[in-house]
Amino acid sequence: MPILKLTDICKDYIQGKEPVHVLKNINLTVEKGDYLAIMGPSGSGKTTLMNMIGCLDVPTTGTYELDGKNLKDYSDDDLAEVRNKYIGFVFQNFYLMPKMEAVDNVALPLLYADVPLKERRARAEEALKAVGLGERIHFLPSQLSGGQCQRVAIARAMVTKPALLLADEPTGALDTKAGNQIMEIFRKLSDEGMTIIMITHEPAIAECADKTYHILDGELRTQPDGPKVGGDHNG
Repeated sequence: MPILKLTDICKDYIQGKEPVHVLKNINLTVEKGDYLAIMGPSGSGKTTLMNMIGCLDVPTTGTYELDGKNLKDYSDDDLAEVRNKYIGFVFQNFYLMPKMEAVDNVALPLLYADVPLKERRARAEEALKAVGLGERIHFLPSQLSGGQCQRVAIARAMVTKPALLLADEPTGALDTKAGNQIMEIFRKLSDEGMTIIMITHEPAIAECADKTYHILDGELRTQPDGPKVGGDHNG
């Protein structure tokens, strides 16, 4: 059973009195353990697609199934629960709490999941050790480099053991060396079986994934100039 299946997903926004078609009949099936990148220029719809996959937005039409569950009639509270249980997020700008130590930043999703304090801290420390920050668990974000802050964000995303890790331009705020270190962590997570979907505009970063899709004018393609991905022949 696929971990994620999008079928004929469309997303429209009203601008003035006219609808703007941001996503156009997106079809995508992702199997457990897949590691894929989605590339696209600014305004192509890639962030909207990421928000859709991350249950931060809902489609105008179409079907989204996550881990076999059709999310069509889920309430905002239901979607929030899905995000906390099934999805880990890594963003370009880290979004760490500035006055909280690394270990507490990482433990935050477990707090929302009502995990007891002792277990929260143990799992957060384990996640930080997994990304090479075992000696910096008590550092504040201001005491860490950009690459280290992104590693904290990755630890936070993986601490709940999510079914799906979503990364939106995860190296966009980093230098090349730090970006390569983040990609090494993603490769290790992928090799361990984690499902990863990464949004990027950088070809070198996309090449780190096992499969690359392109989104142009709201349509998903396997090649920049290739045919639109259809429901019966996507990967």
